Amino acid sequence: MLEWAWPWVFLCAPLPVLIHFFSRGESLQSSAVRAPFAARWKNLSGAGRGAQASRGYWWLLWLAWMMLIAATARPQWIGEPIELPNTGRDLMLGLDLSGSMQIEDMQIGSRLVSRITAVKAIAADFTQRRKGDRVGLILFGTRAYLQAPLTFDLATVTQFIEEAQLGFAGEDTAIGDALGLAIKRLRERPAASRIFILLTDGQDTASTVDPMEAAALAAQLDVKIYTIGISRNLGRSGNGRAEVDEAMLNAVAESTGGRYFRATSPAELEAVYALLDELEPVEQEASTFRPKRALSWIPLLAALMLATLLAVIRSRWLNVFKVRPHYG
Repeated sequence: MLEWAWPWVFLCAPLPVLIHFFSRGESLQSSAVRAPFAARWKNLSGAGRGAQASRGYWWLLWLAWMMLIAATARPQWIGEPIELPNTGRDLMLGLDLSGSMQIEDMQIGSRLVSRITAVKAIAADFTQRRKGDRVGLILFGTRAYLQAPLTFDLATVTQFIEEAQLGFAGEDTAIGDALGLAIKRLRERPAASRIFILLTDGQDTASTVDPMEAAALAAQLDVKIYTIGISRNLGRSGNGRAEVDEAMLNAVAESTGGRYFRATSPAELEAVYALLDELEPVEQEASTFRPKRALSWIPLLAALMLATLLAVIRSRWLNVFKVRPHYG
Protein backbone atom coordinates (compact mmCIF):
# COMPACT_ATOMS: atom_id res chain seq x y z
CA MET A 1 0.00 0.00 0.00
CA LEU A 2 1.33 3.42 -0.99
CA GLU A 3 1.36 6.14 1.66
CA TRP A 4 2.70 9.69 1.79
CA ALA A 5 4.57 10.77 4.90
CA TRP A 6 4.07 14.50 4.19
CA PRO A 7 0.97 14.79 1.92
CA TRP A 8 0.56 18.50 2.77
CA VAL A 9 3.56 19.24 0.49
CA PHE A 10 1.21 18.89 -2.51
CA LEU A 11 -0.31 22.25 -1.48
CA CYS A 12 2.81 23.80 -3.02
CA ALA A 13 1.98 22.39 -6.48
CA PRO A 14 0.35 25.62 -7.86
CA LEU A 15 3.23 27.78 -6.60
CA PRO A 16 4.87 28.32 -10.06
CA VAL A 17 1.51 29.41 -11.54
CA LEU A 18 0.95 31.90 -8.72
CA ILE A 19 4.45 33.34 -9.09
CA HIS A 20 3.95 33.72 -12.84
CA PHE A 21 0.54 35.33 -12.38
CA PHE A 22 1.60 37.92 -9.81
CA SER A 23 4.88 38.79 -11.53
CA ARG A 24 3.23 39.37 -14.93
CA GLY A 25 2.70 43.00 -16.03
CA GLU A 26 3.42 45.59 -18.68
CA SER A 27 6.68 47.45 -18.61
CA LEU A 28 6.39 51.00 -17.31
CA GLN A 29 9.03 52.25 -19.77
CA SER A 30 7.65 53.32 -23.15
CA SER A 31 9.36 52.51 -26.40
CA ALA A 32 11.83 55.12 -27.56
CA VAL A 33 11.52 54.36 -31.29
CA ARG A 34 8.55 53.02 -33.19
CA ALA A 35 9.66 50.85 -36.11
CA PRO A 36 6.95 49.55 -38.47
CA PHE A 37 9.28 46.71 -39.56
CA ALA A 38 9.95 45.43 -36.02
CA ALA A 39 7.57 42.48 -36.42
CA ARG A 40 9.29 41.39 -39.64
CA TRP A 41 12.70 41.63 -37.99
CA LYS A 42 11.43 39.50 -35.09
CA ASN A 43 10.24 36.81 -37.51
CA LEU A 44 13.52 36.87 -39.41
CA SER A 45 15.53 36.43 -36.20
CA GLY A 46 13.42 33.42 -35.17
CA ALA A 47 12.57 34.94 -31.79
CA GLY A 48 8.85 34.46 -32.33
CA ARG A 49 9.22 30.83 -33.26
CA GLY A 50 11.53 30.29 -30.28
CA ALA A 51 8.91 31.68 -27.92
CA GLN A 52 6.24 29.46 -29.46
CA ALA A 53 8.55 26.46 -29.08
CA SER A 54 9.23 27.28 -25.44
CA ARG A 55 5.49 27.41 -24.82
CA GLY A 56 5.24 24.01 -26.50
CA TYR A 57 7.14 22.17 -23.77
CA TRP A 58 5.88 24.02 -20.69
CA TRP A 59 4.16 20.81 -19.64
CA LEU A 60 7.59 19.17 -19.24
CA LEU A 61 8.53 21.89 -16.77
CA TRP A 62 5.28 21.35 -14.90
CA LEU A 63 5.81 17.58 -14.82
CA ALA A 64 9.36 17.98 -13.45
CA TRP A 65 8.02 20.29 -10.75
CA MET A 66 5.36 17.77 -9.77
CA MET A 67 8.00 15.02 -9.53
CA LEU A 68 9.98 17.18 -7.11
CA ILE A 69 6.83 17.77 -5.07
CA ALA A 70 6.13 14.02 -5.01
CA ALA A 71 9.67 13.24 -3.85
CA THR A 72 9.45 15.83 -1.07
CA ALA A 73 6.15 14.31 0.10
CA ARG A 74 8.13 11.12 0.92
CA PRO A 75 6.18 8.29 -0.70
CA GLN A 76 6.66 4.92 0.99
CA TRP A 77 5.39 1.44 0.39
CA ILE A 78 3.78 -0.19 3.44
CA GLY A 79 4.10 -3.98 3.37
CA GLU A 80 1.73 -6.59 4.70
CA PRO A 81 1.44 -6.85 8.51
CA ILE A 82 3.96 -9.19 10.13
CA GLU A 83 2.87 -10.68 13.43
CA LEU A 84 5.53 -10.49 16.14
CA PRO A 85 5.89 -13.32 18.63
CA ASN A 86 3.37 -12.99 21.45
CA THR A 87 5.21 -15.41 23.73
CA GLY A 88 8.70 -15.12 25.11
CA ARG A 89 10.91 -14.51 28.07
CA ASP A 90 13.32 -11.88 29.26
CA LEU A 91 16.61 -13.70 29.77
CA MET A 92 19.64 -11.96 31.19
CA LEU A 93 22.90 -13.91 30.91
CA GLY A 94 25.76 -13.32 33.35
CA LEU A 95 29.19 -14.60 32.20
CA ASP A 96 32.20 -14.80 34.51
CA LEU A 97 35.34 -13.32 32.92
CA SER A 98 37.61 -13.66 35.94
CA GLY A 99 41.16 -14.89 35.56
CA SER A 100 40.36 -18.50 36.51
CA MET A 101 38.25 -18.89 33.37
CA GLN A 102 41.49 -19.29 31.38
CA ILE A 103 42.19 -22.69 32.99
CA GLU A 104 42.20 -25.39 30.31
CA ASP A 105 40.24 -28.22 31.88
CA MET A 106 37.24 -28.47 29.53
CA GLN A 107 37.58 -31.42 27.17
CA ILE A 108 36.16 -31.19 23.66
CA GLY A 109 36.90 -34.34 21.73
CA SER A 110 40.52 -35.29 22.39
CA ARG A 111 41.76 -31.85 23.41
CA LEU A 112 41.45 -29.60 26.42
CA VAL A 113 40.23 -26.03 25.99
CA SER A 114 39.84 -23.16 28.42
CA ARG A 115 36.65 -22.74 30.38
CA ILE A 116 35.85 -19.45 28.70
CA THR A 117 36.22 -21.04 25.24
CA ALA A 118 33.70 -23.76 26.07
CA VAL A 119 31.34 -21.33 27.76
CA LYS A 120 31.34 -18.85 24.88
CA ALA A 121 30.69 -21.54 22.27
CA ILE A 122 27.74 -23.08 24.12
CA ALA A 123 26.31 -19.76 25.38
CA ALA A 124 26.41 -18.31 21.86
CA ASP A 125 24.50 -21.33 20.53
CA PHE A 126 22.01 -21.04 23.40
CA THR A 127 21.41 -17.37 22.58
CA GLN A 128 20.86 -18.02 18.88
CA ARG A 129 18.04 -20.43 19.73
CA ARG A 130 16.13 -17.83 21.76
CA LYS A 131 13.65 -16.95 19.01
CA GLY A 132 10.87 -14.83 20.49
CA ASP A 133 12.85 -14.05 23.67
CA ARG A 134 14.59 -10.86 24.65
CA VAL A 135 18.15 -11.55 25.75
CA GLY A 136 20.62 -9.34 27.62
CA LEU A 137 24.26 -9.86 28.60
CA ILE A 138 26.20 -8.99 31.76
CA LEU A 139 29.96 -9.57 31.94
CA PHE A 140 31.56 -9.62 35.36
CA GLY A 141 34.93 -10.04 36.98
CA THR A 142 36.12 -7.59 39.62
CA ARG A 143 33.16 -5.47 38.51
CA ALA A 144 29.94 -6.18 36.66
CA TYR A 145 29.11 -4.46 33.36
CA LEU A 146 26.01 -4.43 31.18
CA GLN A 147 27.31 -5.45 27.76
CA ALA A 148 23.89 -5.68 26.05
CA PRO A 149 20.46 -4.61 27.35
CA LEU A 150 17.43 -6.84 26.82
CA THR A 151 16.85 -7.03 23.08
CA PHE A 152 15.39 -9.17 20.30
CA ASP A 153 18.64 -8.63 18.35
CA LEU A 154 20.06 -12.05 19.12
CA ALA A 155 22.78 -11.74 16.49
CA THR A 156 24.33 -8.77 18.31
CA VAL A 157 24.18 -10.47 21.72
CA THR A 158 25.78 -13.58 20.21
CA GLN A 159 28.54 -11.45 18.73
CA PHE A 160 29.18 -9.81 22.12
CA ILE A 161 29.49 -13.24 23.71
CA GLU A 162 31.97 -14.41 21.08
CA GLU A 163 34.03 -11.22 21.41
CA ALA A 164 34.21 -11.28 25.23
CA GLN A 165 37.80 -11.51 26.46
CA LEU A 166 39.27 -12.35 29.84
CA GLY A 167 40.40 -9.25 31.69
CA PHE A 168 37.60 -7.05 30.38
CA ALA A 169 36.13 -6.78 33.88
CA GLY A 170 39.12 -7.60 36.09
CA GLU A 171 40.66 -10.75 37.56
CA ASP A 172 38.41 -11.26 40.62
CA THR A 173 34.80 -12.47 40.85
CA ALA A 174 31.92 -10.15 41.82
CA ILE A 175 28.91 -12.47 41.83
CA GLY A 176 26.83 -10.24 44.12
CA ASP A 177 27.36 -7.19 41.91
CA ALA A 178 26.32 -9.17 38.82
CA LEU A 179 23.14 -10.24 40.62
CA GLY A 180 22.38 -6.66 41.64
CA LEU A 181 22.87 -5.34 38.10
CA ALA A 182 20.63 -8.05 36.67
CA ILE A 183 17.88 -7.28 39.18
CA LYS A 184 18.07 -3.60 38.27
CA ARG A 185 17.59 -4.41 34.58
CA LEU A 186 14.82 -7.00 35.06
CA ARG A 187 12.62 -5.40 37.71
CA GLU A 188 10.63 -3.35 35.18
CA ARG A 189 9.74 -6.40 33.09
CA PRO A 190 6.62 -8.61 33.60
CA ALA A 191 7.02 -10.66 36.78
CA ALA A 192 6.69 -14.06 35.15
CA SER A 193 9.45 -13.40 32.63
CA ARG A 194 12.27 -12.10 34.86
CA ILE A 195 15.00 -14.70 34.49
CA PHE A 196 18.74 -14.38 35.19
CA ILE A 197 21.20 -17.15 34.28
CA LEU A 198 24.50 -16.79 36.13
CA LEU A 199 27.55 -18.79 35.07
CA THR A 200 30.70 -18.77 37.17
CA ASP A 201 33.67 -20.99 38.05
CA GLY A 202 34.63 -19.43 41.38
CA GLN A 203 33.59 -17.78 44.60
CA ASP A 204 32.47 -14.26 45.32
CA THR A 205 35.68 -12.33 46.09
CA ALA A 206 35.07 -8.72 45.04
CA SER A 207 31.39 -7.78 45.38
CA THR A 208 30.14 -4.69 47.16
CA VAL A 209 26.74 -6.43 47.41
CA ASP A 210 26.38 -9.68 49.36
CA PRO A 211 25.06 -12.39 47.02
CA MET A 212 22.47 -13.59 49.53
CA GLU A 213 21.17 -10.06 50.06
CA ALA A 214 20.89 -9.67 46.31
CA ALA A 215 19.06 -13.00 46.13
CA ALA A 216 16.60 -11.86 48.81
CA LEU A 217 15.86 -8.72 46.80
CA ALA A 218 15.45 -10.80 43.66
CA ALA A 219 12.91 -12.99 45.46
CA GLN A 220 10.93 -9.89 46.49
CA LEU A 221 10.88 -8.65 42.90
CA ASP A 222 10.05 -12.08 41.41
CA VAL A 223 13.35 -12.36 39.57
CA LYS A 224 14.14 -16.05 39.10
CA ILE A 225 17.84 -16.91 39.16
CA TYR A 226 19.46 -19.99 37.67
CA THR A 227 23.09 -20.54 38.66
CA ILE A 228 25.65 -22.73 36.90
CA GLY A 229 28.95 -23.76 38.45
CA ILE A 230 31.51 -24.68 35.82
CA SER A 231 34.73 -26.52 36.65
CA ARG A 232 36.10 -29.93 35.85
CA ASN A 233 37.37 -30.16 39.42
CA LEU A 234 34.64 -29.25 41.90
CA GLY A 235 36.77 -30.44 44.82
CA ARG A 236 39.31 -28.42 46.75
CA SER A 237 41.77 -26.01 45.16
CA GLY A 238 45.38 -25.60 46.20
CA ASN A 239 44.53 -23.28 49.09
CA GLY A 240 42.10 -25.77 50.62
CA ARG A 241 38.93 -23.92 49.59
CA ALA A 242 36.29 -25.28 47.26
CA GLU A 243 36.96 -24.02 43.77
CA VAL A 244 33.24 -23.31 43.18
CA ASP A 245 31.05 -22.17 46.06
CA GLU A 246 28.24 -24.60 45.27
CA ALA A 247 26.50 -23.99 48.60
CA MET A 248 26.14 -20.28 47.91
CA LEU A 249 25.10 -20.76 44.28
CA ASN A 250 22.50 -23.33 45.30
CA ALA A 251 21.14 -21.07 48.08
CA VAL A 252 20.87 -18.09 45.69
CA ALA A 253 18.97 -20.14 43.12
CA GLU A 254 16.61 -21.85 45.56
CA SER A 255 15.71 -18.62 47.35
CA THR A 256 14.39 -17.17 44.07
CA GLY A 257 12.61 -20.29 42.80
CA GLY A 258 15.39 -21.21 40.39
CA ARG A 259 17.84 -24.10 40.29
CA TYR A 260 21.56 -24.69 40.59
CA PHE A 261 23.31 -26.75 37.92
CA ARG A 262 26.75 -28.32 37.98
CA ALA A 263 28.70 -28.45 34.72
CA THR A 264 32.02 -30.25 34.79
CA SER A 265 32.30 -30.60 31.01
CA PRO A 266 31.03 -28.93 27.84
CA ALA A 267 28.57 -31.80 27.38
CA GLU A 268 27.06 -31.21 30.81
CA LEU A 269 26.94 -27.47 30.19
CA GLU A 270 25.08 -28.04 26.95
CA ALA A 271 22.66 -30.30 28.78
CA VAL A 272 22.03 -27.52 31.30
CA TYR A 273 21.14 -25.11 28.53
CA ALA A 274 18.85 -27.76 27.03
CA LEU A 275 16.98 -27.89 30.34
CA LEU A 276 16.72 -24.10 30.38
CA ASP A 277 15.14 -24.33 26.92
CA GLU A 278 12.15 -25.97 28.58
CA LEU A 279 11.28 -22.90 30.65
CA GLU A 280 7.62 -22.05 30.16
CA PRO A 281 7.16 -19.07 27.80
CA VAL A 282 5.21 -16.08 29.00
CA GLU A 283 2.13 -14.79 27.20
CA GLN A 284 2.66 -11.21 26.12
CA GLU A 285 0.52 -8.68 24.36
CA ALA A 286 0.28 -9.49 20.66
CA SER A 287 1.64 -6.92 18.22
CA THR A 288 2.19 -6.54 14.50
CA PHE A 289 4.80 -4.81 12.39
CA ARG A 290 4.41 -3.41 8.87
CA PRO A 291 7.69 -2.95 6.98
CA LYS A 292 8.19 0.35 5.18
CA ARG A 293 10.20 0.96 2.01
CA ALA A 294 11.08 4.51 0.95
CA LEU A 295 10.19 5.39 -2.68
CA SER A 296 11.31 9.04 -2.84
CA TRP A 297 14.16 8.14 -5.17
CA ILE A 298 11.72 7.24 -7.99
CA PRO A 299 10.10 10.69 -8.51
CA LEU A 300 13.46 12.33 -7.79
CA LEU A 301 15.09 10.33 -10.58
CA ALA A 302 12.19 11.17 -12.89
CA ALA A 303 12.61 14.90 -12.14
CA LEU A 304 16.34 14.66 -12.94
CA MET A 305 15.63 12.93 -16.27
CA LEU A 306 13.01 15.55 -17.21
CA ALA A 307 15.40 18.38 -16.32
CA THR A 308 18.06 16.81 -18.54
CA LEU A 309 15.56 16.46 -21.38
CA LEU A 310 14.51 20.10 -21.04
CA ALA A 311 18.12 21.24 -21.14
CA VAL A 312 18.74 19.28 -24.35
CA ILE A 313 15.56 20.59 -26.02
CA ARG A 314 16.30 24.19 -25.06
CA SER A 315 19.87 23.96 -26.33
CA ARG A 316 18.59 22.56 -29.64
CA TRP A 317 16.03 25.35 -30.13
CA LEU A 318 18.62 28.01 -29.37
CA ASN A 319 20.89 26.57 -32.04
CA VAL A 320 18.06 26.38 -34.61
CA PHE A 321 16.85 29.95 -34.11
CA LYS A 322 20.23 31.53 -33.51
CA VAL A 323 20.63 34.74 -35.62
CA ARG A 324 23.48 34.33 -38.03
CA PRO A 325 25.03 37.30 -39.92
CA HIS A 326 24.29 37.44 -43.67
CA TYR A 327 26.81 38.77 -46.13
CA GLY A 328 25.97 39.53 -49.73
